[in-house]
Amino acid sequence: MSKKVDFVKSIKEMSADDLKARIQEDELRLKKLEFAHAISPLENPMSIRALRRDIARLKTVLGGRK
Repeated sequence: MSKKVDFVKSIKEMSADDLKARIQEDELRLKKLEFAHAISPLENPMSIRALRRDIARLKTVLGGRK
């Protein structure tokens, strides 16, 4: 299976508190990546896009549970 499918399955099993914690951790990681990319180019700048999309997926699942 693809990495994205595994990710989606794993977030559906998480509780709302776990989702909120994961969102906060990923947003912090995103800020650090963007800062590092501003100083010197990342080896894989597509990781920023992937992380942004993962955060959006987490927020979508969290919003759907409300």
